[in-house]
Amino acid sequence: MAEPGRRIDALDVVRGFALCGILTVNIGPITQMGADVLEALPPGQGLPAAAPEVWLDLLVAERFFPVFSFLFGIGFAIFLESAGRRHPRPRLLLVRRLAALGLLGLAHQVLQPGEALTPYAVFGIAVLLPASYLPSWAVLALGAAGTAVPAALGHGGTLLIPGLFLLGLATARYRVPQRLDRLTGWTALAFALSAAAAVPAALWQYGEVENSGFAASSAVAGLLMATAYVSGLALLMRTPLAGALRAVFAPLGRMALTNYVTATVAVLAAGALLDFRSGFMWGALFALAAGVLAAQWVFSSLWLRAFRYGPLEWAWRCATWWEAVPLRVSRPSSPPSSRPSPSAPSSPAPSSAPQPGPSCTR
Repeated sequence: MAEPGRRIDALDVVRGFALCGILTVNIGPITQMGADVLEALPPGQGLPAAAPEVWLDLLVAERFFPVFSFLFGIGFAIFLESAGRRHPRPRLLLVRRLAALGLLGLAHQVLQPGEALTPYAVFGIAVLLPASYLPSWAVLALGAAGTAVPAALGHGGTLLIPGLFLLGLATARYRVPQRLDRLTGWTALAFALSAAAAVPAALWQYGEVENSGFAASSAVAGLLMATAYVSGLALLMRTPLAGALRAVFAPLGRMALTNYVTATVAVLAAGALLDFRSGFMWGALFALAAGVLAAQWVFSSLWLRAFRYGPLEWAWRCATWWEAVPLRVSRPSSPPSSRPSPSAPSSPAPSSAPQPGPSCTR
């Protein structure tokens, strides 16, 4: 097998940043926050959206799910290209990889109904796999149509996945992630246009925020703001802030699968302990999100000092390759001592560089 390719830092940073948003917006549904209050209301009556909920709807909800879907399409293409250099049947590996993700998703569904892993596996096999045979221009056109039409019809969430998958696949086919350092002007233009368009779209969504989760305004504003977030982070990665962004978000992003699943367990435990069902505890929600992310950052940073992949990422790779993938980080061997041994000749001993194992970049 070939050596693993160089990681693209910007993808890890964007993935880690998106993980923060996904966790924050998922805590309420996972813990069923305020369910007891809503159940006590007369049938058909709801509560007006509180200020924190409005800001979550305008800045977080429907903003980071598109980012993850887009990144999944990019990861699919990168893996297919990498696997094609090491295996005669790379698409067989992809089917195995997606099947393993689907099984993990089904197990995760028990804890978090409506989670994303199972639809990702299904759409990966149904959409991305056939699209891997198409030319890049066709993938791009289908991705644009598959994203714009559902958004215009007010169908966000799951129905946006196929189009975003294809847009990510096309983006990787055109090698945009590898060329980001040479596309600063285009990235700045994408940020300026999407940020400018996101403002009126957010105002449109604000006008119907009580029902924004089922409206075209939410899907359109979400896609525009997601584009602004991604392009803005890509621009910041070209500034002196790149080191700080890498330190904060890359460990979370490199272990996104492990962190996504384990966050559900942590949130369920904390939600039961704090009795989130009894009321709308917005302060506790944000504190819980910050606490879980801080703990995951510490764990991810320490884990990645010794290991190549997170625990679930490693298991996923083993299932993909159907063999035990090397997990520990290879350490360079110590240089031979310059002082000759009294019982050995003074010629230097031959060095042996450790050989890296297979890498399945997401």
